[in-house]
Amino acid sequence: MTITLKQQPSVWLRARWISVLAHVGALLPLIVLIADFYADRLTANPIQQATIRTGKTALILFVLSLACTPMNTVFGFRPALKVKRALGLYGFLYVCVHLFIFGILDFGLDLQLIWQEIVQKPYVLAGLGAFVLLVPLAITSTKGWQKKLGKDWKTLHKLFYFIALIAVLHFALVVKSITGRPEPLLWGAGIIILLLLRLPIIRKFVSTTRAKWSAARRVQA
Repeated sequence: MTITLKQQPSVWLRARWISVLAHVGALLPLIVLIADFYADRLTANPIQQATIRTGKTALILFVLSLACTPMNTVFGFRPALKVKRALGLYGFLYVCVHLFIFGILDFGLDLQLIWQEIVQKPYVLAGLGAFVLLVPLAITSTKGWQKKLGKDWKTLHKLFYFIALIAVLHFALVVKSITGRPEPLLWGAGIIILLLLRLPIIRKFVSTTRAKWSAARRVQA
């Protein structure tokens, strides 16, 4: 069947809708943050607000990236795999912006003051540790590095599971010091569920249950 010029954009969008959604959704919080900054809508403490926003957005993107594989292996949603790497890299982008705001805008790159924060506040140490561990994952995220490292690539990138837990710990310590809300516990629970879904025995059970449920629905129909 011939595709006309008028049909091509819609066909392209149907084939890549999840990628478009991932890119737009990942960049939107940064665009809103910049707009709020210039419009003076970042509360009475704009640096703290910007730091919290970028950190939370990074965590959301990391959780979404973690969810991509279970979405495919457990629920059969293969398109999720197309955006897994992009979501992780966008998360790293927000971590870099988060660190830029903290180290340069807030502390003016005063290494002595930054060191005091690292020593005195555990959440700073946890955040910095997560960033350091993320750097080699971001550098080796390309297909070229994947081919070069071979089987070691998957082993290296499994470190991301540990990093996600450190990120939740960092968030929990920050929230406790500012608001005392239990929100980080929900993020931690979500990450643990996503990691459990990767276990072969649980993945097989959920997949089998889903297949039986789908077969029963087809019979009823």
